[in-house]
Amino acid sequence: MPASSEFVKLCRSQVAIAVSLGSTFSAVYLTQELVEGTEAKLVPIAVYPETSVESEANQGLRLQYSESSTVKPMPLLAPPALPVEESTVGAIAPDPLPGNERSSNQCPGPENVWQQRRQIVTPLIHEGVVMGLLVCGRQDRPWNEPEEATMQQISRTLALACILDQRSQWMQQELGSARQIQAQVYDTMHNLLHQFKSPLTALRTFGKLLARRLVPEDKNRNVAFSIVRESDRLQELLGQFDRTVDTGEANLRLPSNTSEKAMPNVELTRHSPLSLSPAANLNESCFVAFVLKPLLISAEAIASERNLKLLADIPADLPPVSANDRALREVLSNVIDNALKYTPAGRQIYIKVRYKAAEGDRAGYSQLPAIAVAVSDTGSGIPPQDLEHLFERHYRGEKAQTEIPGTGLGLAIARDLVRQMQGEIEVFSPVNPEWLPCAETHLYPTDRGTTFVVWLPVNK
Repeated sequence: MPASSEFVKLCRSQVAIAVSLGSTFSAVYLTQELVEGTEAKLVPIAVYPETSVESEANQGLRLQYSESSTVKPMPLLAPPALPVEESTVGAIAPDPLPGNERSSNQCPGPENVWQQRRQIVTPLIHEGVVMGLLVCGRQDRPWNEPEEATMQQISRTLALACILDQRSQWMQQELGSARQIQAQVYDTMHNLLHQFKSPLTALRTFGKLLARRLVPEDKNRNVAFSIVRESDRLQELLGQFDRTVDTGEANLRLPSNTSEKAMPNVELTRHSPLSLSPAANLNESCFVAFVLKPLLISAEAIASERNLKLLADIPADLPPVSANDRALREVLSNVIDNALKYTPAGRQIYIKVRYKAAEGDRAGYSQLPAIAVAVSDTGSGIPPQDLEHLFERHYRGEKAQTEIPGTGLGLAIARDLVRQMQGEIEVFSPVNPEWLPCAETHLYPTDRGTTFVVWLPVNK
């Protein structure tokens, strides 16, 4: 990867430190990609004075790759660098500075060369890998130990900065690739949403036509109306889904460093598409029986098809609850669907609604009257180790090993919505006998099954 402008500025600032110590020539080199059996080219990043020619500065700075090198390979997230043994560092030396040529009778050894040329060549090493070189030279005097220590500190700083610079560039490349993939995903989602709307409209139309052709006394007329109602529900969810995709796509087109204050026209989605919108009125009231009625029609049809018995006990004089009717419908639909899904054929499901006065002992409602909606099934129950994770998103526990389909989202969505409406949801496994019908208790094996209780505050 090429060096970034920020890294080049840092190199220049470090070269300036060497110049302040009297260096008449200073340069920072980085190694290019290394191929086995070839020389590694050193690329100048910052050179002082800037009029120096690369061929003059780089001449003689060549290192040969050695298969026997014990230096560690380049860490992940950084480009290939030059592995060398510590013993080879002393053999690295640049050409002499002008006017300081070595006489023919001098020993060509590295120590004499360094002393004569008064140059320091410090490798940029990070975790045993040579990233490049720092070369400094002057003609008037040799370098003392404190100055050499300063050069070593500069080389360590540059080596670490080089690694961070390369990793930053790598992450930017990965981010760019991820954004391209996300853009393709959004395009696909738009296509699917567009294709989904046509059959949904047709389904709703067929439901209306069927309802008109059936006489009021026909039991199937409720099924036809259920088709229309569920189609409307899908249409609402589809609209939320469409808006969420548009918001995500709008955020994708923004620069990665754009702040929220700079995006006044973009509505950031901080809540689940199935959560209550920020503008939802939490103080509105609705009747639980009114919300449950259409859900029970659909549930009874499904129960009949699966050879299940569905019993409901809903008093007629219940006070309204403080809840959003659409959100409550989603909550109860998820809980009832869960019971239908995990109850074997030939068994029962029971739905019980009760009013609890303020003196009740339920957690969170000791000071408030509340309406409780309990849904009990006669399935195999929930293992104790799964109960504490039951409301986590995508968690299915032991159920994931069965053939029963599911995403592990229904209960998480239900609890999120209930809490937004200042309510709570409880789970008991085995079933809680308190929520079973007295006349039907003998039909329920109390050592298994599950009871979900949704608590909602009564609207004052």
